Amino acid sequence: MIESKIKFSILITTKNRLVDLKVTLENLSLLINNEEVECLVYDDASTDGTFDFIKRNYPKIILLRNNKTLGLIHNRNILLEKCNGEYAISIDDDLHFLTPENPLEVIETFFKKNKQAGVLSFRVYWDKKEPDTYQTYQKPVRIKNFLGGANVWRMSVWRQIPNYPEWFIFYGEEDFASYQLFKIKKEIWYCPEILTLHRVDLLERKQQKDYIIRTRRSIRSGWFLMGLFYPIRLIPKRFLYTLYIQLKNKVFKRDFRAALGILLALFDVLIHIPKIIKNKNRLTIKEFKAYNELNSTEIYWYPENDK
Repeated sequence: MIESKIKFSILITTKNRLVDLKVTLENLSLLINNEEVECLVYDDASTDGTFDFIKRNYPKIILLRNNKTLGLIHNRNILLEKCNGEYAISIDDDLHFLTPENPLEVIETFFKKNKQAGVLSFRVYWDKKEPDTYQTYQKPVRIKNFLGGANVWRMSVWRQIPNYPEWFIFYGEEDFASYQLFKIKKEIWYCPEILTLHRVDLLERKQQKDYIIRTRRSIRSGWFLMGLFYPIRLIPKRFLYTLYIQLKNKVFKRDFRAALGILLALFDVLIHIPKIIKNKNRLTIKEFKAYNELNSTEIYWYPENDK
């Protein structure tokens, strides 16, 4: 039997974002053609020609497709199940690497030096254009959570925890995994040496038609996680506090679209109580305190001289 040469898997899930995906794949071309790399793209029932474009222009890519939309989290689970690499790099379809020239070497070196590390989270600059400088004074640090669309898994660790929860649909899957990793004493690290560009206009995103859906799923995922992992005696007070903060920061500032999202999120929590009870894996008070003493990942990186 010939041993597989594949060491790295690049995983992308996409739906009807062919313009963005073309840019991402073009920037990944050197990595895709590396003999130690496989690239898997999951097309979630696109209608914009995504499947045919990839099949025609990127024969090395392993292409999966749904006939109907099954969702981001479902697709990521399948990609992680099917990939062959020791390390699985998950990126959004509108994100690409800026530095270093060879992120694979950085990834492998880091994991070899840090045996308890299960996930690395990358530095991410959010904008349509590149930053004026790539330089940072940040150092690697252990963190409590990671970015779902800019990370790399040590696959031997991924196989030790439950899959991402598909009933979340969108948002929160990385926090779910973070709690599970903490329970088995595996670590998540922020790796600022690897800089990525997430080609998103944040203001434009807020104005998009799916803002209510995004708000709903973002808020409810936080409440799902609370029910699954928080020590039970902390839940009532924390839940009421987060609800108050959402009302204060959005509804009281006349963001009425967000108000609808919050109301729908409350409904979602009620109907998912059986799933929360079935899948709970609560931290002890001691574990909860230790978890919250860890740094949160830096979601939005800006050049230090811009801060």
